[in-house]
Amino acid sequence: MTLEQIGMYDAMEKRGEITNEKLTQYKYEACPSCGACSFMGTASTMQIMAEALGLMIPGSALMPAMCLDLDEMAYKAGQLSVNLALKGLKAADIVTMKSFENAIMVHAAISGSTNSLLHLPAIAREFGLEIDGDTFDKIHRKSHYLLDIRPTGKWPAQYFYYAGGVPRIMEEIKEQLHLDVMTVTGKTLGENLEEVKVNGYYDRGKIYLDDIGLKWQDVIRSYDNPIGKKGTISVLKGNLAPEGAVVKHSAVPVEMMEAVLKAKTFDSEEEALAAIIEKRINPGEAVFIRYEGPKGSGMPEMFYTTEAISSDVELSKSIALLTDGRFSGASKGPVIGHISPEAAEGGPIALVEEDDLIEINIEKRTLDIIGINGTKKTPSKIEEILNERKKRWKPKKEKYTSGILNIYAKHAVSPMKGAYME
Repeated sequence: MTLEQIGMYDAMEKRGEITNEKLTQYKYEACPSCGACSFMGTASTMQIMAEALGLMIPGSALMPAMCLDLDEMAYKAGQLSVNLALKGLKAADIVTMKSFENAIMVHAAISGSTNSLLHLPAIAREFGLEIDGDTFDKIHRKSHYLLDIRPTGKWPAQYFYYAGGVPRIMEEIKEQLHLDVMTVTGKTLGENLEEVKVNGYYDRGKIYLDDIGLKWQDVIRSYDNPIGKKGTISVLKGNLAPEGAVVKHSAVPVEMMEAVLKAKTFDSEEEALAAIIEKRINPGEAVFIRYEGPKGSGMPEMFYTTEAISSDVELSKSIALLTDGRFSGASKGPVIGHISPEAAEGGPIALVEEDDLIEINIEKRTLDIIGINGTKKTPSKIEEILNERKKRWKPKKEKYTSGILNIYAKHAVSPMKGAYME
């Protein structure tokens, strides 16, 4: 039992399928101690991204909260931080575009959170570098997916550390990496990978794996025996998402990799979640949650809605969730987010009406409105109708009229660029 499963059981409790007492029991089992996400969520992913960028001690990402090695690693990290400060070295002095390319290759190998498509571009911008959704898509297309960790895999997150962590992942994709990049250790990535082979790091993890009867290959596949060969993230584009949209295709059921669905529109997550729980959503529908982008509402995550869908055996393989909001790293299933331009800017997602036909083709990386009121139309007719709808469209009243979210909404850029403020 891991934490990301609680959303599913919460939805089941709301539908009366399990008791509240059972839900409480699951909560205790899923959160047995302190720590961050026990699955490849955003917290876990971004720890790994920090190490992949060369900004952490090799092998320190995702150390379990109760791990005996944690005290020693924390002390070493403190020493290193002081030494870097005394030398006047900053993160921007270490990280280069090659570092980000390495991180994205690791992201593909671990089936990392889609939130990384917000965080990494924003971090890169602070370093004077530019990456975006297309950067991720290009690198993922030629990367191997290796890590069998929840939510897309079967093992809890601590097994990643036991199996060798970031160094093991990097060792498997070594031929694709830029090994000459500098890291916080003062050594290159290539030198770090050689050092962990001889300093006993892998041996410590093996002790834990032996206790649970696994080999590291059960958790981290070899490069020649991948879970997938086309990464884990796709950027879709089309008349519904001219600037792009993001989907974790490694978590999408085969049945939904290519589909034509009827639109069911909601202007908030709360409305959509209620409709799913109350079984007002039917197979073959595309559930839209809009006005949840950066300018619309600060771009909250749609975690409970995705879990409600995943918990319904019928819906999880027959509908899709489409939003200009974002997802938790725990999200799985047929969910497409970051649709840009967002609804608050009058993007096409704001113009979708009930029973419009939506075509999803993840293999071709397309996302289009192909029909009106259940009837297919030509692309030129669709364009004409959308133009007419745009003339009638009126912006919604600002959700936040003061405070930091009001400032953010006024200055946020597209999620496909990182949703940072400019």
